[in-house]
Amino acid sequence: MDADNTERLLVKLAQDGHTSSLEELIGPGDGSAAARSVCRGHLGRSGDTLLHYAARHGHLDTVEYLVQSVGMDVEVNNNDYKRPLHEAASMGHRACVGYLLREGAAVDSLKRADWTPLMMACTRRNLDVIQELLRHGADPALRNKDGWNSFHIACREGDPLVVQHLLLVAQEVWRTESKTRRTPLHTAAMHGCEEVVSILLERCGYTPDSTDSCGVTPLMDAVRNGHVSVARLLLEHHQASPTAADKVGAQLVHQVAVTGQEEALRFLVKDLGVDVNQRATGIQLSALHYAAKEGHTSTIKTLLELGADLHARDTKGRTALHMACIGQHAGAARLLQQLGLKDSEDASGTKARQFARKPDLMAAFESGSADTS
Repeated sequence: MDADNTERLLVKLAQDGHTSSLEELIGPGDGSAAARSVCRGHLGRSGDTLLHYAARHGHLDTVEYLVQSVGMDVEVNNNDYKRPLHEAASMGHRACVGYLLREGAAVDSLKRADWTPLMMACTRRNLDVIQELLRHGADPALRNKDGWNSFHIACREGDPLVVQHLLLVAQEVWRTESKTRRTPLHTAAMHGCEEVVSILLERCGYTPDSTDSCGVTPLMDAVRNGHVSVARLLLEHHQASPTAADKVGAQLVHQVAVTGQEEALRFLVKDLGVDVNQRATGIQLSALHYAAKEGHTSTIKTLLELGADLHARDTKGRTALHMACIGQHAGAARLLQQLGLKDSEDASGTKARQFARKPDLMAAFESGSADTS
């Protein structure tokens, strides 16, 4: 058997956990010399070893054989500097994690981008693996190159049991920010993890309306991603401000118009009494301007149902039709014209159609009454 075929066979056997077949191939007998020459090496573009494959698929007996009988190093890394422990932890294989740690694997080893096995375990809802790593001294406060620690990651995934356990073993782990100043509360709110948000508000001392480097609050993260129930929690139990603005002056209604979250729009206007025509600071864009620039035709309709001013202009004299054309959105341009918004000059004398670059958008001004459904 040639080296390429031998390598492919070895990988398949390790992935499938056929330990006895590996022993036959690597041990004494025909073809064993070729097998022994590749079994400890780095394979394929990833640079994985057989130990990586076996750990990734959770085959403990194969992992034990490769370490004890073949003599593979538990700290061997692939091209991304991932060790077998990273593989086992990320895939939730507790038995393999425990064995590798007992055999001397470094519990806080770093793969590329500075991710530890604990961080990778926190991407999955597997409390047993996380507990095993913590028992062997894993540090949940370590941060990766973006400033995220394991608690950030757990809050993103939204498993309340994992979040509670991390707070139990490291009570101050919540006191962390990413390099863009995002807290775990931002992360949980953005991903709609309501149970986790509730835990964080109950057990952690986050400041209401803490902002990231763009001026975004957890409440903004919740509403612009359509998580109305999380928004209610933040308003009722965190005294979050419904009038806060980010660094470019956009408030909640503007941000929700950008993302096209119509349920959140109705919540803001009908439940909280937010003015649908309020302007962002700076050039005084309205929510309708933002929705038109993004091409959200359904959101445009919802805004108008909620009382948005179709003819609103910013400080440059631009209407929503100008913004639709700046964004090159033919459907939005057609809809706005159908609703009665006529093309007109802005403060510099430029009409909306002059921003049109795409053929379908230019055609929208030739047939403004075309179907937009």
